Amino acid sequence: MNSGYHSFDDASAISGASRADAIVRVMPTPIIVVDASDRIVDANPAAEAFLGVSLAVMRRFTFASLMPTQSPILALIEDVRSQGASVSGYDFDLGTPRNGDRSADVFAGPVPDEPGHVVIMLQERTNAEKMGRRLTHRGAARSVTALASMLAHEIKNPLSGIKGAAQLLESSVSDDDRMLTTLICDETERIVKLVDGMDLFSDTRPIAREPVNVHEVLEHVKRLAQTGVARHIRFVEVYDPSLPRVLGNRDQLIQVFFNLVKNSAEAIGEHAIDGEIVLSSAFRPGVRIAQAASSEKVALPLEFTVRDNGPGIAPDILPHLFDPFLTTKATGSGLGLALVAKIIGDHGGAVSCESSAGRTIFKVLLPMAVARDGRAADE
Repeated sequence: MNSGYHSFDDASAISGASRADAIVRVMPTPIIVVDASDRIVDANPAAEAFLGVSLAVMRRFTFASLMPTQSPILALIEDVRSQGASVSGYDFDLGTPRNGDRSADVFAGPVPDEPGHVVIMLQERTNAEKMGRRLTHRGAARSVTALASMLAHEIKNPLSGIKGAAQLLESSVSDDDRMLTTLICDETERIVKLVDGMDLFSDTRPIAREPVNVHEVLEHVKRLAQTGVARHIRFVEVYDPSLPRVLGNRDQLIQVFFNLVKNSAEAIGEHAIDGEIVLSSAFRPGVRIAQAASSEKVALPLEFTVRDNGPGIAPDILPHLFDPFLTTKATGSGLGLALVAKIIGDHGGAVSCESSAGRTIFKVLLPMAVARDGRAADE
């Protein structure tokens, strides 16, 4: 980039300035230059792709016209001009009808020898944000461990006494009063089931793992769902048959994927006539995340997704979807997805969710089983 604002599409690489232009042109990070009137004077191809318009079209508009209404990025640009120094902003919503739902970190700075001109770099947060949420979900699911342990030991015993007393009274009361004793028994049993569900979080023992064919797990889950919660929904399988086995616990993985399928079926609703759940698998060799307890990055190349065409999840709920006790269902406990996050975390994997109107995807990343000689277990 230089004071003459050569287009990033210029092929010349003779001078240092044009060499800098060429470097910026091939960078994957969107970079935009605006003048003192906030009109766009230059942008690289990554910015064209991010905003969904060509540089020639951009030059006809002000930067504000391509951003969401009252976007904080506009105030950040003014801060650059007033301070004469670089300014950064994080997790800005830059979504518009043209470019969809987008968010990015923004770095802006003054252009030397060009008063009022500002260079803006956008670092899209999509992948980093999702990975950070996966690790957050893992910690959120485990944050309830101490509470679950206390509830299991301190609440279940008196509940058993209450239920026993109600059953004894049931044989000596009138029919009208028997309805009350039945209500006490039913509600006590419901609380016991809730505590039993929470008790799963207090189990910190290492899980027994072995090579598992998750396609068989998914088929088993589909058969279970089709006889109950999802009997009215069409299933589609998009599997990679060459996928190696997962290092995991088969029973726990059945619980994970059944919870996800059940969640999708309930989101679609029992009266839907075109409900669809897509189960898919894929190999993603480049995916690695840092373990929570260390800086070591672990490969999670096996990706399994559960996608539905339900109404979608509210944006304010989505970031907290895997938190314990969060539910939008009248009779829900809010522990199903938290348990999913815990089990996947115990497997050394990661889980995330993407949602928009008519499309919700739960994505599970897991490590593959590796033989002692370093080969995939299936080899």
